Amino acid sequence: QAVGARLAAGSERPALPWSFKGVDDPTPNAFALPGGYIYVTRGLLALMNSEAELAAVLGHEIAHVTARHSVQMLSRAHLAEAGLSLGVRLFPNLERVAQFTAGGLQLIFLKHGRDAERQADELGFRYTLEQGYDVREMKDVFVQLQRASAGGRSGTSALPGWLATHPSEPERIRAVEQRIARLQGQRDPRVAREEYLAKLDGLVVGENPRHGFFRGATFLHPDLAFRFDVPQGWRTENLTSAVIATSERQDGQFQLTLAPDLAPEAAAAAFLQQSNVRGRLEPASINGLPAAIGRFEAQTPDGPLLGVAAFVRHRDTTYQLVGLTGPEAVQTHAPAFERAIGSFAPLDDPRVLAVQPARLEILRLPRAMSLQELARTPESRAPVARLALLNGTIQTSARLPAGTLVKTV
Repeated sequence: QAVGARLAAGSERPALPWSFKGVDDPTPNAFALPGGYIYVTRGLLALMNSEAELAAVLGHEIAHVTARHSVQMLSRAHLAEAGLSLGVRLFPNLERVAQFTAGGLQLIFLKHGRDAERQADELGFRYTLEQGYDVREMKDVFVQLQRASAGGRSGTSALPGWLATHPSEPERIRAVEQRIARLQGQRDPRVAREEYLAKLDGLVVGENPRHGFFRGATFLHPDLAFRFDVPQGWRTENLTSAVIATSERQDGQFQLTLAPDLAPEAAAAAFLQQSNVRGRLEPASINGLPAAIGRFEAQTPDGPLLGVAAFVRHRDTTYQLVGLTGPEAVQTHAPAFERAIGSFAPLDDPRVLAVQPARLEILRLPRAMSLQELARTPESRAPVARLALLNGTIQTSARLPAGTLVKTV
């Protein structure tokens, strides 16, 4: 917030109620919404190595707002139900019955055109320069993101990566280099490497298992203390508000979401009251938990969808489990849906309940050493390739002076 506010105050729209926030997501990404709302994921924060790099990213996103790119983008954005994104591919117009499944999950695919990106690069460069930051760091951000993308460490969230939404072709890097060459140097530019790294100490890196994870075909959620199985071989996704499994032929989908805060029978009744849904859900007990379960049919403009739905109460929360498919595959998938629902149970494995995420540790080197040497010490639990990526270097054999701050995991 402090860095962003400083940059925004020097922009063409200083009076906006600028807000800069972090997003708990492992995918390296940053994006802007109209009105001055800027977001940076922890995945991108972990890749950067100085306040000047952060300023370069925030300056770029501020530029999208000041140039009103975000308004133009939203006017043509694709709004999709995240919990139905795969289902929409299975059945055209499935989004029209979104109210009976994932309800309210939306993913905005933020994508600007090349001209908008060039303009944001140019404006962001100026904002960063005018506030005294070392603009040479902007190139380092692009290089880091390219390395992260090539290394396959973008994470598995539904958020698109920054390279996907912000094309970073060599032309843009060359443009930054040309702007830097024309500067003839900066007087005491601000980098603030140590100040920035100190604030990253303890930051979660990679997927956070506390938010749920798959072990084979079993989904485990330590924080909410439940588990369930999906059919073997199905493609799985763990989104912020939905867990989704899709069949190999993409003709069936199973998903878990939060239901309204009602008893299972009441939640089931509300589900069946929708005009396009008919069926029968009966009270039941699933592994000792109160529930309501049954089959249903939903009418869509392209024909019926058939499925199995259940509402299960666990720890004062009601969960909605829904499997859906077309009439031609219902005999194949309905038993699999029922098995998945029947596997929902409290999680009591103490090892899983106690699992913790990987976190950054900012270490001051006690002696001169290379990243290769650091990777072999008890202080680091990351392979050298990951240390190199996190620390923004490819020189893993070069010795760093004693007292240097480095990121470890």
